[in-house]
Amino acid sequence: MSINKGGFYWFETYGCEMNKAESAALENLLQQEGFSKASTPGSADLVILNTCSVRISAENRIWGRLGFYQNLKKSHPFVLVVIGCMAERLKETLLEAAPVIDLVVSNFSKLHLKMIISKQEIKKKKYLSSETEEYGFFTAHHEKGSFKSFIPIMHGCNNFCTYCIVPYVRGREKSRDPNSILSEIDILDADNLREITLLGQNVNSYQGSVDNRIMTFPELLEKISKRIRNIQWIRFLTSHPKDFSDDLIRVIKDNDKICKYIHLPVQNGSNRILERMNRKYTVEYYLKLIEKIKTAVPNLALSTDILVGFPGEEDKDFEETLELMKKVRFNEAFMYYYNPREGTKAVNFDNPVPEKIRLERLAKVIELQREITRQEKEKQLFTVQKVLVENLSKKNKEILLGRTERNEMVVFPGNKDRIGTFCSVMIESLEGNTFKGSIT
Repeated sequence: MSINKGGFYWFETYGCEMNKAESAALENLLQQEGFSKASTPGSADLVILNTCSVRISAENRIWGRLGFYQNLKKSHPFVLVVIGCMAERLKETLLEAAPVIDLVVSNFSKLHLKMIISKQEIKKKKYLSSETEEYGFFTAHHEKGSFKSFIPIMHGCNNFCTYCIVPYVRGREKSRDPNSILSEIDILDADNLREITLLGQNVNSYQGSVDNRIMTFPELLEKISKRIRNIQWIRFLTSHPKDFSDDLIRVIKDNDKICKYIHLPVQNGSNRILERMNRKYTVEYYLKLIEKIKTAVPNLALSTDILVGFPGEEDKDFEETLELMKKVRFNEAFMYYYNPREGTKAVNFDNPVPEKIRLERLAKVIELQREITRQEKEKQLFTVQKVLVENLSKKNKEILLGRTERNEMVVFPGNKDRIGTFCSVMIESLEGNTFKGSIT
């Protein structure tokens, strides 16, 4: 099937920030090949779905979209390409299950999409994979028109948590060349971007090779913070507790451009369950780490992931998770209950927790976290915060939406000309999880 250069493309991205960064990079390549962004799927010549497999709910959304596109193809011809982790997990079977797809591309072959597009033709329905299974990094990930950008610095994961499919669909850890990272950041800095987020499935295990030596993540982070001139905020995702070093804590403490916000997934508050999850740390280790971080960076905001209902989790284990939450007092948490993922070790674990109990435990976790979040946010009332203005409110065009260094949402009156700039905002009230304030 032909792909018309100079035509229109439509992108749909699901899942993590890495997918968003890769989608932005691919959009840049499409535009270099003469494509323009379509206003609707029905006006596109090329449709690309960048998929997620972390949870079954993510894959179910894709199956629904494939049904939509199957119906759309009856009235409008276009090329449908599926990439990402669902493509990597299912491979050729995805083509068999959804004949509407023209091309399935593995996570290790996304760079080859430019070659496919430049040839302007997909000769037959196929699965495109790399013989070496070695991930190749794009060189530019900035979404045009945005004042923020994701910067992938490493890919893959070596941890093999028993519930997680990421190592199987993203492969082993590979660190990006430091000079490539710095070159991309230099371009963004010269273009007056305001914020960058360094990305990796396990970002603080980064080990880049430069001048015949290994550069660690703390070294890279410090180098970037001293190098940039116009970029004012640096964030990073996602950290694994076992790799969060004292050097990293020091770098965060000593560099004002590194946002005082950390996402540090704990997953569970029971040592027995953490061991079954293969998380490679204990509750005691995690609590000591949090104490060190908070001592070094007193006004730090901390978010986490919490997984309940893992196979074998008993009432005592669940209560230990609630106790950990009370001790740490996370500002935010991404909370979910265990769903088995085909291909992971936990699928075959005994003593599954009934869904009814999983749902009950999740509800309790959410209720507790909402109360902790409210109490922690109230501590920020009547303080002046530096806020990056992100957008206009959809409900009121005279209200701006912004985010603090601590990754907290703030709304306040202002002109749209302030979008993409920093403001000092007095935090005056809290409504739900959103602050209300006014420019000082």
